[in-house]
Order: sequence, then structure tokens, then C-alpha cells
Amino acid sequence: MTERLRLTLRVDADKKPALGHGKIRLLEQLAETGSISAAGRAMGMSYRRTWLLVDSLNQLFREPLVVTRPGGGGGAFLTAEGEAVVRCYRDIEKEAAQAAEANLAKLEKLLTPQVG
Repeated sequence: MTERLRLTLRVDADKKPALGHGKIRLLEQLAETGSISAAGRAMGMSYRRTWLLVDSLNQLFREPLVVTRPGGGGGAFLTAEGEAVVRCYRDIEKEAAQAAEANLAKLEKLLTPQVG
């Protein structure tokens, strides 16, 4: 890839933003921490914002991507569907970056030189 440019990917569903780097990173954080609140904190988001994003993802897909554990310990985890969505997005991202590499390099050459 280039030094200054980065390709980002957003997937729309029904003409509305559905998945992007932020939501996928949130799912990855949730998988790492086992907690909605800890995942949100790691990303600098409030619990409410984090919960709303998780809920919107759960509503978007046929099966929920995140399930909470009831009871004393609480916590949350990615379902098999959630893990599949993350893997699929990361695969698409990798393929898109590889396909765009040459054109990103051309664009980079057209940028104003960095000072410092």
C-alpha cells in the first residue's frame, strides 16, 4: 500500500450504511473483551452509543451477531454469525486493498508533498 493513503471500506444495505471499519472494530473489541461496555471504552464510546451500534447490527442481520450472557457475571460474545461477518468484511477489505494498490500509488504521487 502507500505511505499516505489508506483505502477504507463501507458496506451499504438498502441504501443505508451497514458495516464499516468502526463497527467491525467494535465487534472485534467485543470478541476480545467479552463485554459491551469494555469494547466501547476501548474505542472511546459511551455505553449507550456502543449498545445502540450492537443493537443496530443485531437487527440488520438474520441472526444476531452479539449475544449477552444473562445473570451475575454478564458479558457478551460474538455468535458464529458475528464471527463470519467479521471474517467476511476483513476478506473483502484485503481483496479491495490489493485491487486498488496500483491506483492508490498513482494518487499518492499526485498529492502535495508533506513538509517535515
